[in-house]
Amino acid sequence: MKQITQQRDIPVSGSYDVVVCGGGPAGWIAAVAAARGGARTALIEQFGFVGGMATAGLVLPISVFTYNGKLVCGGIPWEFVQRMEKAHGAQVETPLGNVAHDPEIYKLTAQRMLLEAGVELHLHCTVTGCVHENGHLTHVIFDTRSGPQAFETRYVIDASGDGAVCAMMDVPMQKADQYPMQPASLIFCLGGVKTEQLKVDHHNRQGVNMHHEALQSALRELAKTENVPQFGGPWFCHILHDGFTLVNATRTFANMADHLDATAAECRLREDAFRLTELFRRLDPAFENCYLAYTAPTTGTRETRHIQGVHVLTGEEYLSRVHFPDSVARSAHPIDIHSASDSQQRCSFLEDAAYIPYRSLIVPGYDNLIVPSRCLSADQIASASVRVQAPMMCLGQSAGLAAAMCCRDGRSVHDVDIGQLRATLISWGVDI
Repeated sequence: MKQITQQRDIPVSGSYDVVVCGGGPAGWIAAVAAARGGARTALIEQFGFVGGMATAGLVLPISVFTYNGKLVCGGIPWEFVQRMEKAHGAQVETPLGNVAHDPEIYKLTAQRMLLEAGVELHLHCTVTGCVHENGHLTHVIFDTRSGPQAFETRYVIDASGDGAVCAMMDVPMQKADQYPMQPASLIFCLGGVKTEQLKVDHHNRQGVNMHHEALQSALRELAKTENVPQFGGPWFCHILHDGFTLVNATRTFANMADHLDATAAECRLREDAFRLTELFRRLDPAFENCYLAYTAPTTGTRETRHIQGVHVLTGEEYLSRVHFPDSVARSAHPIDIHSASDSQQRCSFLEDAAYIPYRSLIVPGYDNLIVPSRCLSADQIASASVRVQAPMMCLGQSAGLAAAMCCRDGRSVHDVDIGQLRATLISWGVDI
């Protein structure tokens, strides 16, 4: 491949204690936690709003806040849910604790919490580089609509999901071919649905996979004689508005960290969304008058990269609910592995919420980098549960507080006072 060399002067437009890269569920919560912990914090986000997969990806509901009748994801994430409820923008699906929400109320509530905490928001910005030496980051470089800029920073939280900053720093990754990567899905919204007849859009039964079994069977039978796109579920998700439901059904194999793969996947999945809508109208009376109202602004990504952290959280540890000395969050979502080649899914429910150690968010030799997103250091089994939004929010909370504490004490992220970190999280209402 031909190459060109470009040199450019990039203005350093700000200096911060903590720079958070990515405003998804982990990132924006991390920014709030860091700012509340006293750190001067900036958040860089590619979209014009935060929320990531919850808003840009329309991935609903937020899973899972309560399990076995107990709140397992407390603190700032639960405060956020309660604020959305007060704004009539969320419904907690008892007893399981999945949270159906209005994506617009999500955006506004999160935005308010960030600004109230004093976080400096930098939306419509894409991280494109960094300056680092011997595992120490000094600057984050990003493109804006007015040109490239850089921030000087003491600590960086890579909450990009795909480990964008980690990749730029050559952070060691788990082998890409270690196990099959989970497929991508484009969520779409149907209008004109007889939602009163749709009993599987409220995900409120612990230990039950709330997919539409009858429609799944009908689609599989139809696929013997007609073109049926590759699909999963299908799952229908309540969004607080009668007549509308979000659909999680499309799926395709794609490396969403590669722009060509991502582009091809978007095109395929958009075609599939229209075809599935047509089939739903034919196969189920609840959808006989439905129409495709809109698709998500971006395709939902289940996994791409996985860092090789200080500790790789294993499925055995996860299922055994090992209570690590440095546990900083819990997760209760099932082990949820979707096939990239057919409509099959492995869905194994937990007996109780599992624990996630702080060591899975940090990397040997990298002293001011924390990685609380779905590319954390976990194997296939553990990451298939941890990757969803509620545990990501809890990990973001832990990462933001840890960065603020390290900034205050002048410590490496490897030397954070774990006892104080855990004690503070517990005082915030986190069950660890």
